[in-house]
Amino acid sequence: MKPLVTVVALCHNHAPFLRAALDSILAQDYPHLEVWLVDDASHDGSPAILREYAGAHPAWHLLLLPENVGNCRAFNRAFFQSKGEFVVDFATDDELLPQRLSQQVALFQQLPDTYGVVYSNCELLSEQGQFVRLHQRPDPRRPGRLLPCPASGWVFADVLSRYFISAPTMLMRRDTLLALNGYDEALSYEDFDFWVRASRDWQFHYQNEATTRKRLHPRSKSAQVTPRRDPYLLSTLAVCAKALALCRTPAERAALAVRLRWELRQAVRRAHWAGARRAVGLLARLYWPGGGPRRADS
Repeated sequence: MKPLVTVVALCHNHAPFLRAALDSILAQDYPHLEVWLVDDASHDGSPAILREYAGAHPAWHLLLLPENVGNCRAFNRAFFQSKGEFVVDFATDDELLPQRLSQQVALFQQLPDTYGVVYSNCELLSEQGQFVRLHQRPDPRRPGRLLPCPASGWVFADVLSRYFISAPTMLMRRDTLLALNGYDEALSYEDFDFWVRASRDWQFHYQNEATTRKRLHPRSKSAQVTPRRDPYLLSTLAVCAKALALCRTPAERAALAVRLRWELRQAVRRAHWAGARRAVGLLARLYWPGGGPRRADS
């Protein structure tokens, strides 16, 4: 029998996009699915749509949370009750392409057990559902390369220094999530923390084709980050503090220094002084862990 795949479909005020998202689960050509519909206290009519789909598909599980708890807690509520060998964290303003899960499960079955994540390219859509561009696209300066450049294998230093993974495209091994005790519920978002903690002990594999459609709209979490505002900065720096304890090599410390200098510049631009102080403190610990001057690459 093919391995069970759990799809945790997370909804918060996604009513305009919800039917397309749920229909994309139904359109999967992979037969062995466990579906959890989780509504994080929507107030736009989403719960009624979720009830409709759950009623039409009795094997699907429905969790209507009475108060908003955020993505990390909402995901964990379903994940720790689920049973799939592989897991998708699926935001219901996005869409899965029909062969997404069959392709990614097949890739996992060809990879060693040290691989915890398969991720891929992604189609970015407008709020109206029109194609905008690919997440990874040809680099005009370097033929044959993609921008942002994906990475496979041991990617810990890569995820510290730059963003290149399209989170909605990930298929995660259940054992990887269990080893991390799920998402960190103290954080305001999940993907950077998951990448850092998972990539320390698990390999990642990049699938060079689009498997998912990610919708760009003003209410998405990514749209909340602007040149003047980043509501997730303190969570990002909390993850950087975890990464500092996980770094083992000079190259990894140098990669973290790149990230911290970037976050410090953004904090200063946005006059986020608490974040700036936190970034400076982490840089000091990185460069001078013993209380005296020390290079990050020493």
